[in-house]
Amino acid sequence: MSKPCFGYLSFVVLLLAVLTLSVAEAADSAVHDTFLKCLTEKTKMASGELSKIVFAQNNPSFTTVLNDLARNERYRTAQTPKPVLVVTPLKELQVQGTVICAKTAKLQIRTRSGGHDYEGVSYVSKEPFIIVDMFNLREVTVDVKNEVAVVQAGATLGEVYYRIWEKSKAHGYPAGVCPTVGAGGHISGAGYGNMVRKYGMTVDNLIDAKIVDAKGNLLDKKSMGEDLFWAIKGGGGGSFGVIVSFTIKLVPVPEKVTVFRVEKTMETKVTATDLLVQWQQVAPTTDHRLFMRVLLQLANSEVQKGKMTGQASIVAMFLGGADEVVSILGKEFPLLGLKKENCTEVSWIESVLWWNDGKSLENGDKPETLLDRNLNSSSFMKRKSDFVEKAIPKEGLETMFETMIELKTIGLVFNPYGGKMAEISSDATPFPRRKGTLFKVQYSVSWDDPSPATAQENTNGAKKLHSVMTPYMSSNPRGAYLNYRDLDIGVNNFGPNSFEEGKVYGTKFFGKNFDRLVDVKTKVDPENFFRNEQSIPVRASKA
Repeated sequence: MSKPCFGYLSFVVLLLAVLTLSVAEAADSAVHDTFLKCLTEKTKMASGELSKIVFAQNNPSFTTVLNDLARNERYRTAQTPKPVLVVTPLKELQVQGTVICAKTAKLQIRTRSGGHDYEGVSYVSKEPFIIVDMFNLREVTVDVKNEVAVVQAGATLGEVYYRIWEKSKAHGYPAGVCPTVGAGGHISGAGYGNMVRKYGMTVDNLIDAKIVDAKGNLLDKKSMGEDLFWAIKGGGGGSFGVIVSFTIKLVPVPEKVTVFRVEKTMETKVTATDLLVQWQQVAPTTDHRLFMRVLLQLANSEVQKGKMTGQASIVAMFLGGADEVVSILGKEFPLLGLKKENCTEVSWIESVLWWNDGKSLENGDKPETLLDRNLNSSSFMKRKSDFVEKAIPKEGLETMFETMIELKTIGLVFNPYGGKMAEISSDATPFPRRKGTLFKVQYSVSWDDPSPATAQENTNGAKKLHSVMTPYMSSNPRGAYLNYRDLDIGVNNFGPNSFEEGKVYGTKFFGKNFDRLVDVKTKVDPENFFRNEQSIPVRASKA
């Protein structure tokens, strides 16, 4: 028998591909129609209104809406699985309808607010899914008299800070320093910022919340009950429903705060490692009003031209004046050598601009800058996290810098605890790292080259440094921070071993609080409708 010619085989392959694509398109169209029909019934919206909030893949605006808040370039490629639909609700009722109709159409939900999800979990899935993008639900209502604000989940932190500043120059909110981060993910994942030592985690200042559960019910703190409210205060909203809004407690800030940045390298008289040894003794124990972050990166060597050396930058804010902080650190942290000329006194809202970009104030940026959502901006990145319970010895710090110089691209960030953090019990919220934790570590690498080889090199580099630092980090289990999403530490495939798989990463994120989170999840979402690669699993059946 003669073999079919190459041209015939090519035609068959092409025909099969076209037929497969046609079947897939027909299936997507059917799902789309089912969802739209359901949403029309549930929300009483006309088709013209629906077209303003529902975007199918054949919609000319689909790619723009999808990518505007996809912050990691690794998950914006042609190969990245795309949602069947992107829904951008304008009202709470539309969120409720979306949840009900997604279940009807057998579509998974991924919820996105600001898109700062390091592994793209909020906008990528291997299962047929829709994205509920909350960016239209972004209202921030500030009540200065009662010192609270209602923040819709799609608001950015920059918008929250700006709206508070509009109403009061004496209040702030202890959340993250990046203004384009979405409030929904940040707060429900615990959140922290440069006032963490004074006021605790972001979620420690949460009063109430609204969430749409797996049945489409809109619940507040009273109707959801204490257990579910506890769970979304750091356990991640995406495991339990769609967070619609938070009621937050505003905190007092002084008329002037002090910011400063001091840098040391491995070649300065006081070396970077000397500085870090003393920083570990001071940063978690000093005045609660003082937050001293450390950025660890590479700098050009002044001794060996063409070589790199390690550099430590202390980036700090003090809720008070320059004279006072210089006096405090002169006694407690003499190796820093802080002088008044290193310091800048600014208003709290100006400090927000300074933290976002050290040159903002020099450039004359105004608070309105915080309203810029910086759409369709992303970079290739990988992040990992750790917690330190015992000070890293000098030899460990030297090994750290040696590895960084070898890898060339990886940086670290140390964020000190102590203060208010040591006063809150480890089970007050799902976030367990309180008393006994000196500081949190972030491993950070970003790159521009889109090639798979570069991505592999950089992600492997982050893993290597993470491995090198093992002896100095928390253990049994080694901790990780939910908002620094990292799929390396375990994922869930939702098979028969779902609970066991969830326990692997769940105990790293939540420690002993994991079991309570599982109990809450099993009660409020027994069918595990709200799930992602690192969501809270349901309790394994005893049957």
